[in-house]
Amino acid sequence: MRAIWLAMTLAVAGILSGCGGNDVNYSCDEPQRYQAVSARKRVEAPEGLDQLNEFAEMPVPKAEGAVARPKGSRCIELPPKTKTTTG
Repeated sequence: MRAIWLAMTLAVAGILSGCGGNDVNYSCDEPQRYQAVSARKRVEAPEGLDQLNEFAEMPVPKAEGAVARPKGSRCIELPPKTKTTTG
């Protein structure tokens, strides 16, 4: 009987603990580390080694038509649409 009460108490405590945490900051106004990345020169293999496969690279397309978020708004859930260009 005591084990049942203990199990029920732990279950209720676990369920209620999931309801807390409202003090989390969901704002995305602070610049993130990945936003400071800039394009660099490609890596070149030294003489005598195979060159890197340029088709294994993943180009990151520019976002087009992204609507500016109001200050203090929550983070976006989906990324903006992108358009890739070749050439």
